[in-house]
Amino acid sequence: MRKKLLWLVLALASAAQIATAHAEVAFPPALKPAVQEAKAAHLAAELLTRYHYKATALDDALSSQMFDRYLKALDPEKLYFLQSDIDRLAADRTRLDDAILTEDLRAPFDIFNLYERRAAERLVYARALLQKGFDFQSDETLLIDRKDQAWPATEAQLKDLWRKRVKNDWLRLKLAGKDDAGIVKVLDKRYDSAFKRMGKITSADAFQAFMNAYTMAIEPHTNYLGPRAAEDFDISMRLSLVGIGAVLTEIDGYATIRELVPGGPASLSGQLKVGDRIVGVAQGAAGPMEDVVGWRLDDTVALIRGTVDSTVRLDILPAGSGPDAPNKAVALVRNTIKMQDRAAKARVFSVTEGAGKRRVGVITLPSFYEDVDARQKGDKDYRSASRDVARLLADMKAQKVDSLLVDLRNNGGGSLREAVELTGLFVGKVPVVQARNAKGGISVERNVNVGQAWDGPLGVLINRASASASEIFAAAIQDYGRGLVIGEPSFGKGTVQTVASLDQIARNAKPTFGELKMTIAQFFRVNGGTTQLRGVTPDIGFPSSVDAADFGESSFDNALPWTRIKAADYTPVGDPKAQLPTLQTLHEARVRRDKDFQALQEDIARAQELRKSNVISLNEAVRRKEREVQEKRIAASQGAGAASSDDGLQANERNLNKELAAEKTKDAVKDVLLNEAISILADDVALKQGKAQFAKNPLAAGPVVVIEQPVVGRTR
Repeated sequence: MRKKLLWLVLALASAAQIATAHAEVAFPPALKPAVQEAKAAHLAAELLTRYHYKATALDDALSSQMFDRYLKALDPEKLYFLQSDIDRLAADRTRLDDAILTEDLRAPFDIFNLYERRAAERLVYARALLQKGFDFQSDETLLIDRKDQAWPATEAQLKDLWRKRVKNDWLRLKLAGKDDAGIVKVLDKRYDSAFKRMGKITSADAFQAFMNAYTMAIEPHTNYLGPRAAEDFDISMRLSLVGIGAVLTEIDGYATIRELVPGGPASLSGQLKVGDRIVGVAQGAAGPMEDVVGWRLDDTVALIRGTVDSTVRLDILPAGSGPDAPNKAVALVRNTIKMQDRAAKARVFSVTEGAGKRRVGVITLPSFYEDVDARQKGDKDYRSASRDVARLLADMKAQKVDSLLVDLRNNGGGSLREAVELTGLFVGKVPVVQARNAKGGISVERNVNVGQAWDGPLGVLINRASASASEIFAAAIQDYGRGLVIGEPSFGKGTVQTVASLDQIARNAKPTFGELKMTIAQFFRVNGGTTQLRGVTPDIGFPSSVDAADFGESSFDNALPWTRIKAADYTPVGDPKAQLPTLQTLHEARVRRDKDFQALQEDIARAQELRKSNVISLNEAVRRKEREVQEKRIAASQGAGAASSDDGLQANERNLNKELAAEKTKDAVKDVLLNEAISILADDVALKQGKAQFAKNPLAAGPVVVIEQPVVGRTR
């Protein structure tokens, strides 16, 4: 389950009450499965056993895998259950398949309820420790990652784990300058808030956790989406929603405005500002006002969203005022909100090398989005990644850029059709990717809709989080010899999913059952290879900040294997490999002189060393010395005013304005890898123009990269 379940909560009992009886602890109420959830599980099982790419029977063998994945999802760090709990729950190991087929979900819900009870018991103990304080003179250490450890055998072992975790929380705040009283206040409030969140967990949350243990036991990229998760997925694909245009966050039980979307109803009204708290929501001009203080944030958001041109009324507690201050009423008319921050964007950079200058355009694409419904309805202005990028390319051609870099870092994929059409913008109407279905049939996905929009020098920047559609695009550019692929080896996801609406299949008028994202095919490069497991290997590599064993397709124990098929009928249009040795030499020479790049490599090496040791000291003197070294390094690379390495706080514990300012400062920090990728493309342009000597001899300090003109005006 989501990691937020790791630090769920603490009941309000004192240490004396805890020692007296667990009966006095305010445990969350036991959850029960809803009828529609049992029916949705059965329907999903029918689809998965018949149509999934990897045919897998729902039987005792799969049930055993589901059992292990369910426990791992609930307690990944093995901080709540004892081995005796696991032994007792083992009676259900081969019964979870029956729970689905008989539409009786009591067994998986009993497991979830025991998890919640154990979490409350463990964390009640943790909160009691705040009354005692800690000694930071000993040489104790804390194990950072416990996922490969055994379940604790005794209550004493488990208590010792929690004592060390709370001690580390305390030490982080102490090193950040807080006194003991302030530390107790912060942690007490943190645990109390977490306990309240635990009480808001619903049967839908438990059901989704169990269903994903089932779907992911078959294959890593098959998932169940409940009705609300399905709606959020659809929003992420079309990059629009109907609402008021306000980004909300939860602070102290209030839905708090974190950002106003320019041009949205909330911003245009002039009545709302960042920091305002929403305490009530009403529908229409006269609907009753519902008090939403203490609600789950997603429940409040659901009330605020609605249909275009409908009215929503908000009861607002103004920013900075106390809870007893006068509220104000704000009425807004909902409208379609376009999520510009998740759309394609472009900038033009100027690279000065010696006496020469190169202009490199950078298009950043967060995902391969597409408004499928609008496209199917024939809307000429439907939103998609390839259409937005085509407009940006026209702008950049007008600015006469010398080369183009497509930045796909952290782009986890999206629409297969968009990956094909985006590739067409750079290669033309050609085969882009092959797909093999469950029966072994192979089809070739060709770009037939868009013509080539950019024929100049090209680069693609990827990292380990570039997956799926990103890998299709990068692989096609590489196979056609169309441009350079730069960065880290990509994720390695070479599978194709479709989304099936369980409600449509069941002919439900209202969204009740949710959706199933199911793997139906495996894709292959036009050269016959696949990105599955191995990903796309860059032409010029950058240091990797993550371990492939921890993140990426190869980290899954049930990922599909790598394989090959026959190459498609395709013809490469270029061969950048001829220039690679020279480009590699220039790159290596430049990064040896680049202090920022060297600092990044040191950070990565330090992180890898920490992951390998897997322990952190709980001795104050040791940690303080480590902190001083870290802060000196940050100051040297980012300036004397750079933020401290660790303030010990969680995001919703910081002052909102300070948090936003810190994020703005972080965003302004030099993007070392992007700068180097741009410099590589500048070298590439020089070599293509026959100026190899010029490209080989940049200034001793390296190229100067200056942001010139953002290109964002036409990305709506």
